[in-house]
Amino acid sequence: MSEFSDAEESRQPGTVAPPRHPWNRYIAIGDSFTEGIGDPEPNSPGGHRGWADRVAEDLSRGRDDFKYANLAIRGRLLQQIIDGQLEPALALKPDLISISAGGNDLIRPGSDPDHLAERLDAAVGRMSAAGATVLLFNGPDIRDTPVLGMVRGRVAVYNENLRTIALRHDAVVADMWSMRQLRDPQMWSPDRLHFSPLGHHNIAIMVLDTLNVPHELLPMLPKPLPVQKWQAARAEDLVWAREFLFPWVLRRLRHRSSGDGMSAKRPTAGPVFGPGLGTGLPLSH
Repeated sequence: MSEFSDAEESRQPGTVAPPRHPWNRYIAIGDSFTEGIGDPEPNSPGGHRGWADRVAEDLSRGRDDFKYANLAIRGRLLQQIIDGQLEPALALKPDLISISAGGNDLIRPGSDPDHLAERLDAAVGRMSAAGATVLLFNGPDIRDTPVLGMVRGRVAVYNENLRTIALRHDAVVADMWSMRQLRDPQMWSPDRLHFSPLGHHNIAIMVLDTLNVPHELLPMLPKPLPVQKWQAARAEDLVWAREFLFPWVLRRLRHRSSGDGMSAKRPTAGPVFGPGLGTGLPLSH
């Protein structure tokens, strides 16, 4: 049972419960990670749920005045996020804003994590100056992940720069690098580039813990996959390469993005649960 539940039980009748957190308006910006790709949900705007929606669901619990917008679009590079999402996000007057950006840059040949950090630093400075709590994400440890594992060194350098940025602007870091459970294959979607619903769920728990928000979400610890014979594993690799890797490489060669022509799934700040989106009670799965 959570501390919040314990406090509810011990509270005397007639007293007012203290607020679980200080935020009324949460705006999320970024790329496919924040959009929620890998976590399909037909009843969510855009057809995807993701960690940001899951966090907003819990933040909205018991708060009729809570508003949420998600401006993230898959495939966006850091500068595209800054140019296309930062001003609209600030215009929505957030008191909590999250940004996860730079991952699509780092997987491109010749990307410079120090240069990326300089651009992110300026953007975070603007968010902080607007009076919002700024939530940053470092990259996960992707050493065992196909394609992404090749840029592990760049991610590590970028992460260290990000910690400096957070200290400079009094931002909060959601530390995915230390989430060892993300090494489990069940935390990743079949494309091996995005997180699965289970991965998004565990990241949402980490975010709420980082923000020191009491919640009742429980980590879903998966059982280890059975050991495969090498022939079966290679066959799966070939299927993955044909369905996901080759199309991804082809888009890079053509300078195209999976987000071309896409728009934000929640472009305005509003209640987390609108018409047809549930009862306002957070889901834990």
